[in-house]
Amino acid sequence: MKILIVEDDAEAAAYLGRGLSEAGHSTDIAEDGEVGHTFATSNDYDVLIIDRMLPKKDGLTLINELRNVGKQVPILVLSALSQVDDRVKGLRAGGDDYLTKPYAFTELLARVEALGRRQQAAEFEAIYRVGDLVLDRLSHTVTRSEEKVLLQPREFRLLEYLMRHAGQVVTRTMLLENVWDYHFDPQTNVIDVHISRLRGKIDRGFERPLLHTVRGAGYVIRADAG
Repeated sequence: MKILIVEDDAEAAAYLGRGLSEAGHSTDIAEDGEVGHTFATSNDYDVLIIDRMLPKKDGLTLINELRNVGKQVPILVLSALSQVDDRVKGLRAGGDDYLTKPYAFTELLARVEALGRRQQAAEFEAIYRVGDLVLDRLSHTVTRSEEKVLLQPREFRLLEYLMRHAGQVVTRTMLLENVWDYHFDPQTNVIDVHISRLRGKIDRGFERPLLHTVRGAGYVIRADAG
């Protein structure tokens, strides 16, 4: 797995990185919350390990910001704060697990690998459903109300990404990076064109639209009228 460690204690970060590398994983290290944000939004990781007390941007703020831009990567929060309220805050901010310091490395490794397995299982989910719209990743087919919807490869990839994040606002940046593999905005209307075509294929002729534009934010696919 590829793991990002966001830890301002250089010795602790090196210890973690070395242990994870010896266990067969690759790691990147960020020394503060701002660098951690840059790394996490510019690269694909299987798991993030984020210390709660960080300079420039604290761990909970970092986690909250990553969730707000649609990053669903599993996050393990590390903290010396061990009270129940502290753990609850960490999980409510968007953390998937919370481990208090000092910790045993074997426990941390087990938790990280469990988070990685959980993410892999989610990523390999074969069928996505939003209302009466069904996308089958294995057969590469899409149906709505059991009627087959014919999509071009890019349209299929776009719909797959939207349905994977059903109910969440997906930004143009997220689509450019994850559907078109652009890490910059080419200043074209490519997204608008594909969204329009996709909407025409999955919504036209049906009473309830599923694909919605959130003005100034992006797009969301959902079954409710919301």
